[in-house]
Order: sequence, then structure tokens, then C-alpha cells
Amino acid sequence: MSMTIGLAGKPNSGKSTFFKAATMSDVEIANYPFTTINANRGVAYIRTDCPCTETDKKCGNCDKGIRFVPIEIIDVAGLVPDAHTGRGLGNTFLDELRQAQAIIHVIDASGGTDIEGNPVDIGDHDPMDDVDFLNHEITMWMVGILKRNWMKLSRKIKAEGLQLEHVIADQLAGAGVDSEQVHIAQRNCNLLTDHVKWEDDDLVTLCDAIREISKPLIIAANKADVASKKNVENLKGLDMIVVPTSAAAELVLRSAAKSGAISYIPGDSDFTIVSDNLSDAQKTGLENVRTLIKEAGGSGIQECINKSVFELLDLIVVYPVEDEGKWIDKNDNMLPDAFLMKKGSNAHDLAYMVHSDIGDRFLYAVDGRTKMRLGEKHELNDGDVIKIVSTAK
Repeated sequence: MSMTIGLAGKPNSGKSTFFKAATMSDVEIANYPFTTINANRGVAYIRTDCPCTETDKKCGNCDKGIRFVPIEIIDVAGLVPDAHTGRGLGNTFLDELRQAQAIIHVIDASGGTDIEGNPVDIGDHDPMDDVDFLNHEITMWMVGILKRNWMKLSRKIKAEGLQLEHVIADQLAGAGVDSEQVHIAQRNCNLLTDHVKWEDDDLVTLCDAIREISKPLIIAANKADVASKKNVENLKGLDMIVVPTSAAAELVLRSAAKSGAISYIPGDSDFTIVSDNLSDAQKTGLENVRTLIKEAGGSGIQECINKSVFELLDLIVVYPVEDEGKWIDKNDNMLPDAFLMKKGSNAHDLAYMVHSDIGDRFLYAVDGRTKMRLGEKHELNDGDVIKIVSTAK
């Protein structure tokens, strides 16, 4: 499936460092607001166990049994309060986020930047103050879009008997909202049945529910390595997914691995120095990073990406093959593809993901492990290896 995760947060929170560490893309990183003006786009990866570890043959598409499945990640312009009114680079920021299925909110857990993203002394700002305003800005952005001609639309819906969720979804299409999400949000809100009587507060309530469904959010408590224990614990106590991260540490590790200085698999809590040409200062720096990730169980960057996909969006990884015995395609490539699918998807859904013709002419599927025949409604599990049988050529 096409998967896009947005990186959002106030300026100078470490978004661009997170993005560079996750993608190894060449982006500008600086200690002042609005370094990022145009959205940076790159490829990040989720980490999962490869099924080939269950066989005597290695697939060639994993690293020591670890499979990395690509997703798109967008680092958007920094957000400041009242961005929905166009303040700062707010309009640019919000327009870019329309494509994201989920958002990683990068927060400066150290309290070393104020609400505007300006540097202050470590601990001078309470990062808890940064938590809610991103959701508020996205909600109010949607409200602004919906309010533009709401009175006219609401009367038209009533006069012509139109479906409310379809009309609202059409209005919010630019925000990446569909009618099913509107329907669920409306059902969850205790609003008046007569939508013509809705006031501004009702639109805010509805848009807040739509935002929660269409733009689910996870918090990266960044700069956790220099943050106070109290700040990190307060953030982790929130009723949402929070992952302490050190984007700076991850960038050091991935840069060192890219240069051949160390052997490191993203998401691991240790690495091996393999170069004999490091200076004492470089060795000391790497050992400091080693201490940090051992104590924390990793830098948190890979964990944050994984949790946004597997927990926040509730997705699974499925491996389609053409030979259920050898787990290969027609060119003898073992486990060539890894598809991200919504948990609860069935074999017929997978057939359509492989190709629309295969979906249209689906006959049955075969489980690559048990070799059992599966019907079209068979629910798939994470890590399944599946052959699709159809009449399509």
C-alpha cells in the first residue's frame, strides 16, 4: 500500500535531524526557526523479522534476518501557534500534511526551545505545552476549510437530500479526508440532528473527531538524551503513544555505518566498530553513543517509525509469492515483495494489491507455511507468505 508518514512539530525541535537520520537524505539542519521551508521527502523503512529465517535459504532481501519495508516520509515546515491562520509557514505546513496517513509529532523533550522554536536554556520550556497545539492547529485548519461556505452547503444538503458525510468529505478532500472517516466521526460526536443549526463550536467538535481519525498522531520525545527524567516521564504518561528519541544519536550511527566505520542495523541497541582508521576523538564519540543507546534500548527513531505503522495505523506485512513451496516469484527471487496491509485484510484484498486483474479473477490463495487452501475471506496475519491463484494471465 502507498504509505506516507508526516513529520511535524515546531521549528528547531529536531524534525530535520529525525528525517535525515531516518532517510540519510541530504537536508539542511540548523539551529534557527524555519530551516525547512519546502517539505523534504524521502524513503524511511519499517523493521520486521523476515520469514526467510524459517528456511535453510536466505532471501537476499533482508539484513541478517531483518526485513526493511519502505514507506514515504515527509518533513514539513515548522509549526507555530496560529499556523492555521497563515502565521509563519502555516499554510505550507498544513497543505503538505494532507497526504499523510499518520503524523509523528517531534517534540523537544529537553525544553531547550520555546513555543515558537527559538533556542532557550535547557529546561526553560515545558515540553508538555507543545503537545496539544499541533492537534489544535490541524483541527482549526479543517474548520477553516469547512466554514468557507458551510451555511450554503448545509441548506443544500437539507433541500436536496444529500448525504452529509459525502458533502463534508468533498469539502475536506484537500485535507486528505474521505466520507467513511467523516461518517465515523459524526457518529462519535453528540451533535444536533439538524446540521443547519450547527454553530462554530459544533464544527470544531466534528473536525476534531475527523482529525483524530484521519490524522492519527504519535509523539517522538526528541533530545531525550539531554532531557530531564521528569520531562520524559511526563510525556510518557500521556494517553497516547510516546517514544523517547535521540535523532542526533541515530544520525551519528547511520553516518558512521554509511562510511564503513561501524556495523549497525537501525533499531539495534548496539553496534560493532569495524574500521581501524578512527581517531581517538571519533572512538570516544561512538562509545558515548553506545552508552546512550544501550541504556535506552536504542535511539528510538526506528521504534517510532515502527509504532506509527504497526500500532497507530494497525498495519501488517504480507509476502505474496508465486511458488508456495519455495517462496519465490517467476524469476526465482525469494520473498521479492513485502506489502503493508490493514489488519483484518483478507486474501482477496491481497490479490487486488498484487494486480487488479488478479483480484477480478481470484480463485483462491495458498498459505506458504501450511500449504492449505484459503478462501477469499480468509483473514491474513502479520508475516504471512501467500500464493494467489487466479485465472488472470
